Amino acid sequence: MGVVFVILSNLFAIYPAQMVRSSFDLVAQNINKIDDLNNPAEKAAFLDIIETAVIKYGLLIVAMALLRGLFLFFMRQTIIVMCRHIEFDQKNDIYSQYQKLPLSFYRRNSTGDLMARISEDVGRVRMYTGPAIMYGINLIVLFIMVISYMVSVNAEFTLYVLLPLPVLSISVYFINMEIEKRSDLIQKSLSNLSTFVQEAFSGIRVLKAYGREQDSGDRFTEESNEYRHRSIQLGNVNAWFSPLILSMIGISTILTIYVGGQQAIQGKVSTGNIAEFLIYVNMLTWPVTSLGWVISIAQRAAVSQKRINEFLDDKSEIQSKENLETPIEGVIEFKNVSFTYQDTGIEALKNVSFKALPGQSIGILGNTGCGKSTLANLVCRLFDPGSGEILIDGKPIQSWNPKSLRKQISYVQQDVFLFSDTIQNNILFGNSGLSKEDMLNASRQADLLENVERFDRQFETMIGERGITLSGGQKQRVSIARALILKPRVLILDDCLSAVDTRTENTILSNLKEEMKNKTTLIISHRISSVNLADLILVMDEGKIVQSGTHEALLKLEGPYKTLFEKQLVTEEAVEK
Repeated sequence: MGVVFVILSNLFAIYPAQMVRSSFDLVAQNINKIDDLNNPAEKAAFLDIIETAVIKYGLLIVAMALLRGLFLFFMRQTIIVMCRHIEFDQKNDIYSQYQKLPLSFYRRNSTGDLMARISEDVGRVRMYTGPAIMYGINLIVLFIMVISYMVSVNAEFTLYVLLPLPVLSISVYFINMEIEKRSDLIQKSLSNLSTFVQEAFSGIRVLKAYGREQDSGDRFTEESNEYRHRSIQLGNVNAWFSPLILSMIGISTILTIYVGGQQAIQGKVSTGNIAEFLIYVNMLTWPVTSLGWVISIAQRAAVSQKRINEFLDDKSEIQSKENLETPIEGVIEFKNVSFTYQDTGIEALKNVSFKALPGQSIGILGNTGCGKSTLANLVCRLFDPGSGEILIDGKPIQSWNPKSLRKQISYVQQDVFLFSDTIQNNILFGNSGLSKEDMLNASRQADLLENVERFDRQFETMIGERGITLSGGQKQRVSIARALILKPRVLILDDCLSAVDTRTENTILSNLKEEMKNKTTLIISHRISSVNLADLILVMDEGKIVQSGTHEALLKLEGPYKTLFEKQLVTEEAVEK
């Protein structure tokens, strides 16, 4: 329909030019006849006839202009609105694809690049599927209609009239390429400036604590100057655009009048044809000017679509073999599991084997970088093991539907992430349909309720970006409440009590005792106080399980657990003093 409306709008643009020609020719052919009439009444009647004809032409021109405007409206409503729908679909497809891709994908790609593909690259494709296609079709249709008619009137006259237009198109193409190149530099500079400002505001506490406001201001001025310099360069190139177009239109107009006048003297064309060709030249100027712009947009859209397709064609290696979606009991078994991060080559786990039963709590202890968090990620199937086997209820983890499996596991991560929303919405994030009573119980178990009740708006308190308005311990307790409210079959606490004091830690663990009776619990920590009540403690070092047993049993053995216990005991005593 868009193509049909382009054709119709151009038809109603061409016909008025022909009526202008007819009006000119009507006056030119009959003006001398008036002098041959001697009777004043006949002269007046003849003039009335000419005047009426010219008025009719004028009214028809106005009517066709209105019709052309109507079809231009329909043309933009179909093609431009269509490109917005395409943009909408593409953004949703990309966002959906991003969510399907595994965690390893996000380790390989930066957030800025992912954002650029879903915003800037999709925007460039939209410019192609909308304006570029619309102007491209308009140019083709107009050229076929107008130039074929102009050539049929006088081919030589047409050649002279159109002579400057190819030069205009080529010049605009190169200027537009330069504009696009400098616009990219400006976008990059603006991105650097925005990133710097965001980091400065996010880390304002550190900035003030170290008294670096002046240095930060100097850095901002430097980045801002770079942005200003590139913007001025773009302005210098843009300054050539309008003068170039106006000069080429002027040259075409001069050629039309001069060559047309010569042709009219020779009787090859009429004065009406000169007026008609002037209108055609003005009609063709913008489509010809847009040709270079359309080519540039098409090239950029092709590159952007290729970048988009790189991720759309990606397939997640996290696939289910049997797609099991039944409720799990919570039996977790690792059999000689090893795992190496492909992007860094770090071997995080080496032949790890253990078994956790429903209602059993497993403490996983070790220093930073020993593979504790990797183990938790494997249980949630955020990665697949490099070798060995992980069983859930006696079945390979690859048999379960990943989404269904993760819904039955609550994972409180070491790096707490809270959304810029209310405390209530953060706690109910996993299931917004749960009751307020469930939220209060989860908050009480996480030792959060007393803290929240001290806030003016309590659970309706906005916590700011990434929970910046809360303390480290409060953020951790909100994330624990968010996990507990789902009543999962498997609960994983990954060093999530590191920001709370020992008293609060003991309170939370005591509150969780009843909750842990019916589920499999993995407590990951570098502090013995967090795991000493676990049914089984696994001590890890450099990706291996080097000791296992209960707290009492491990203290009777010489090894890393007893050494770590004694060190932490001394530290706690020193803190108390």
